[in-house]
Order: sequence, then structure tokens, then C-alpha cells
Amino acid sequence: MATNHGASTTPASQEPKETLLFTGASGFLGRNTIPLLRQRYHITTLGRTPGNDIAVDLSKQEPEPPHRFDLVMHAAGKAHDIPYTPRQASQFYEVNVQGTINLCRALERVGAPRAMVYISSVAVYGGDSGENITEDAPLAGTIPYAKSKIEAERFLLGWCQEHGVAFLRPALIVGSNPRGNLRAMIRGIQSGRYVNIAGGHARKSALMAEDIATLFPLVVDHPGIYNICDDTYPSFADLGAKIARELHRPAPRSIPYWLARCIALAGDHLGSKAPLNSRKLRTMTRTLTFSNTHARTTLHWTPTPVLTRPIVS
Repeated sequence: MATNHGASTTPASQEPKETLLFTGASGFLGRNTIPLLRQRYHITTLGRTPGNDIAVDLSKQEPEPPHRFDLVMHAAGKAHDIPYTPRQASQFYEVNVQGTINLCRALERVGAPRAMVYISSVAVYGGDSGENITEDAPLAGTIPYAKSKIEAERFLLGWCQEHGVAFLRPALIVGSNPRGNLRAMIRGIQSGRYVNIAGGHARKSALMAEDIATLFPLVVDHPGIYNICDDTYPSFADLGAKIARELHRPAPRSIPYWLARCIALAGDHLGSKAPLNSRKLRTMTRTLTFSNTHARTTLHWTPTPVLTRPIVS
């Protein structure tokens, strides 16, 4: 059973806070949003580490919720890693799909929430280039991460037929102690080893992690599918220059595409530790942006411009 570490007595003059189960609470998104969400909700955290109210590995077992929750934020999941073996690829299914199934089975025992918000990803669309991609685009993702997110979404659509479910498909998430490519970029600029390629002009959609906390109370009453990102579509050069300023380091240099291509081809033979390979080269030299119009108009949401907030923290 859970012990709610964040409980507080609600004054009689105020409406009681709704209860919110937050899965993946000890991860990147939880660290960046839970402090803001606690101002509005009575939160029970679920995660793999002992510090959570409910400590459980969803990929391996069903949790034991102490009661029905009004709302659920399902942010637990596996991302960022590139699988190099069939076993590593299967872990995306175990965490993202089976973990979602195990959560829902547990919720059924105590009563389904009135609304669930699932943190998906723009990776479900597949491809490594495009501009202003909307929610109507086909789900063409083929990497294990994308396929697992697609399957989890499909399961939840069936499970939530009688209850609200919202899918948030964030782009690159910026916040305290980031993971994945952004963390690698920060470390590379800190060490002086990061370089832009062909001027770093390729643009990417990005989102401040804290915006998910401001979106949550809006989206629980408006089920649907939403791409979420800011309006600025920063380039690699923009991001690199800002990070360098915050670290008090020189702005990243740029190398020509032909040189980067030679390095990438060599990296293809070096495995996961290569600083650059063909996959990373495509990511760094192709514009990939998504439309947030549906979220802005339906939810009356205004995203935070990523380049106006600290990236390194």
C-alpha cells in the first residue's frame, strides 16, 4: 500500500484537491512537473525507486493502488536508448506496452479514473524530416520505441472508451537534468567537443517540461491527441549558442557536411560509442517540426518559448 509523502490538510474553505496518480514520477518528467502539479492536486507517485509512494516496476507486475484516483498521468516509459540486440528491443514493449496494460488492470480493481493523460511521443509519426507535422499524419514509426508507443496508444484507446484519455505527443523536452540527445549536446559543449554541421541550420520542435504541468489541467477535460511544442522551432545553432552562453563556453564551431559524412561513415563501424554515425548525422542536418495548432486552439494554451528559459540547470 502507498504512503502519501506529499499529503496536506485542505482548509475547509477550499475545494478538496483532486487525487492524481503520477507514474514514472522519479524520471525526468516527474522531477520537472510534480512540484508544479502539487499546487493543484493531491499526488501519489508511482515508480521503480523506493522513494515513490507506490514502488513497483510496471513492466514486471501490476501495482496495488490504495484507492481510486480521480486522474492519472501515465509518464512511465522507456526512451532514448538505441537497441542493438533483440533483447534490448523487446524492453521497449515490456516497459511501454506491458507496463501500460499492467497499470490499467490495477486501476480496474479500484475504479477507473475520470481521465488519463498518456505521455506519448512525436516519434510515432516516424521519419527524420518534415515541417509542421499534424496529429492527422500516419503513425509510421518503425523503431522499437515508436512502435511501442503506437501500440500503447492503441491499447489505451480501447481501454478508455468510457473514460477520457488524452495523448500528449511532446517533441524534444527541455528541462532540468535532461536525457538523450540534449544531455549529450550539453556535455559536448561543456567539454568543447560539440560542433555544428553545415552551420547547424536544421530546426527541431522543442518543449519546456514545465509546460506539461500547465497543460495537464486543461487537457483532462478535453480528451484527444495533441502535439506539444513551442512556436519557435530552434535550430541546432540556436540551441548550441544558448547552451554555450549559459556554460560560459565558446559557441560551437561548424564543420562542413562532407567532413561530417566521412566521420559518420567511420562511426557506423564503431558501434554505440561513436560520437557520430549516419543516424545521428541525419538527425542533426534535417529539419523536423510539428504543428501545435490543435493544442493552442482547443486548449487555449500558450507554450513557453524554449530559448527564453534556462536550458542548463
